[in-house]
Amino acid sequence: MVSFEEACELAKNFTKKPSDSEFLEFYGLFKQATVGDVNVDKPGILDLKKKAMWEAWSAHKGLSQEAAKEAYIKVYEKYAPTYA
Repeated sequence: MVSFEEACELAKNFTKKPSDSEFLEFYGLFKQATVGDVNVDKPGILDLKKKAMWEAWSAHKGLSQEAAKEAYIKVYEKYAPTYA
């Protein structure tokens, strides 16, 4: 199994771009794994991209950073055959 750091690097170098919803899966878990619970105010309703990113991160509130890293690796392994 790859480490969290390896999964992050490999995901950055995907040859194909994941869909927006797949990207948000990675983003939310990455932020939870590296920062912890969401610690910034929710963006306004007109900034749809930042709002979606905030919601993806907030969805993992309460998840430990270790558990978020493990979940990120699982998401990477799920999508790697399609995008690597």
